[in-house]
Amino acid sequence: MQERLWAPWRMQYVSTASQPSAECIFCAKAAAQADAEHLILWRSTECFVILNLFPYTSGHLMIVPYRHTHDLASLTESEWHDIGRMARRCVRALEREYRPDGLNIGFNLGRAAGAGIEQHLHMHIVPRWHGDTNFMATIGETRVLPESLEQTYARLQRAMQEVITTDES
Repeated sequence: MQERLWAPWRMQYVSTASQPSAECIFCAKAAAQADAEHLILWRSTECFVILNLFPYTSGHLMIVPYRHTHDLASLTESEWHDIGRMARRCVRALEREYRPDGLNIGFNLGRAAGAGIEQHLHMHIVPRWHGDTNFMATIGETRVLPESLEQTYARLQRAMQEVITTDES
């Protein structure tokens, strides 16, 4: 019996990954104001939280400054503070909703470091679980996700609201 992995959403990535874009995808999403459509979970004063369209795991978030920059050193104190505050909130929301065993948090600066969108700085927050790596990620460069982006969005949008409401109380 032949086994098949069905992942039709990967075709969007495969067909567009190498096509250069004149417009920054993060700037366009931030300006669009259609948050659910663009998977924006939360907007803060200096940055916004968005789901990764091509996640490594369910719950893979990114924190993106509104200001278009690729240079980490160019972030203002206010931007750094807001990104840090949102990172703490994202971690709490992910822990509440997904209960990961650990998290990867960081920036990929430049193509050599793995940046898929190197012209606009963004922080990745990736929930991890014991045993979540397998041969698919190593050999086939394929991730296996147990839920759709829409399901992830609904879960994390609710969790972010709860975390932020608690913070502001």
